[in-house]
Amino acid sequence: MTQCWKKLGQLYAPNKRYQHPKLISHAANPLPIHMFGDVYRIFFSGRDKMNKSSVGAVDIDIENRKIINEYYQPFFQHGPEKSFYSDGVSIGNCYECNGVHYILFMGWQNPKNKHWRGDIGRLILKPDFTLELDDDDPFMGPDSTDPVSLSYPWVHKRQNGIFDMWYGSTHTWDTGRGEMLHAIHHASSSDGINWKRNGLAVPYQIGIAQAFSRPTVALAKNGAFNMWFSFRSGSGEKYRIGLATSYDGKNWKLRLKDVGINVSEYGWDSEMIAYPYVFDHKDKRYMLYNGNNYGESGFGLAIYEDSNA
Repeated sequence: MTQCWKKLGQLYAPNKRYQHPKLISHAANPLPIHMFGDVYRIFFSGRDKMNKSSVGAVDIDIENRKIINEYYQPFFQHGPEKSFYSDGVSIGNCYECNGVHYILFMGWQNPKNKHWRGDIGRLILKPDFTLELDDDDPFMGPDSTDPVSLSYPWVHKRQNGIFDMWYGSTHTWDTGRGEMLHAIHHASSSDGINWKRNGLAVPYQIGIAQAFSRPTVALAKNGAFNMWFSFRSGSGEKYRIGLATSYDGKNWKLRLKDVGINVSEYGWDSEMIAYPYVFDHKDKRYMLYNGNNYGESGFGLAIYEDSNA
């Protein structure tokens, strides 16, 4: 069944006049954290003049689509030289483990005369909705399953206590036309600390969908898993949002034509839509997503109109 998302408009764009030097542009990878009532703190990745990303935030009333507080200081900055997040921080989602709320992130490295790459790190979300680095070392780095680069983690906790993680893993930087093969892999854990990497989760198709990023997973009313992500075809198109479904969270089917959301005819999201985040509030399903130029135009909100969500 084809989904139907109704766009509610641009929700936030960074104010370059007042922003901190680490947050002068972009509001990518929006992550909503419920605070109270209809208000969410939405963390995002902003950039400095060197394109290094740090974490900013804005508090928004989702029901009224109104900014409550805008913060001009970063909540977490990219790391020093030679750290695994020296060139940027791209946040995933928030999950609870042993009473602590964690946010996994992609830590960027852009070494001189080498290709950029990433590892996965972990932040602690403190009770006052501020952030703290959990460890100076990566939470997940390269190994035989993921030998090149990792990205954009998403963690889901099942009712039986088992944790699933879906994340990006680079197979090769160039499959032709300068496009990489970056697929979504899966890992599982019984405690949220020690993870077994299981390899490829979502099938890719060269020339159709081969550069994936930022998976977001939610359950449908029938108990099936829905996954939204951004992807490129490898044929020159900019990011679009795609869909995959699974009945067990392990075996996935691409449903790119059924996602029900695309670029607009004009405006802030007319060239690109990317980095979705799907969440439920008051029996409504919402999607935060980025628009043109990898979130330089900020993020917007869409609502799911299908009763079978």
